[in-house]
Amino acid sequence: MDNLQITYRGMEHSPAMDGRIRELADKLEEFHPKITRCHIVVDELVRHKTKGNLFEVRIDLHVPGREIVATHQQHEDPYQAMTSAFDVMYRQLAEDARMARGDVKTHTDERGDNARP
Repeated sequence: MDNLQITYRGMEHSPAMDGRIRELADKLEEFHPKITRCHIVVDELVRHKTKGNLFEVRIDLHVPGREIVATHQQHEDPYQAMTSAFDVMYRQLAEDARMARGDVKTHTDERGDNARP
């Protein structure tokens, strides 16, 4: 993905994590080819001596006419938080594609209590 921006907050830059993020972002682009911009923020929220560090991953994705945001909060493993955030994004992109195709359920105005003899 050409228009990918990765930001780290409260932690050091990680080339290995960059590689994994690019890998997952490329799969997003294969899934929905009209992505115009993708910004990923990996944030180390809290540093605990006994519990371990907690991470949050936020994905801001722009497709024509819409911005989609996915977040996975407070996980001890940044890679797991990242994978979970991308899973949420896949579901939201699938819903967006389904709505664009018109595959959304429509309800009739008539209710079940209007029975006719």
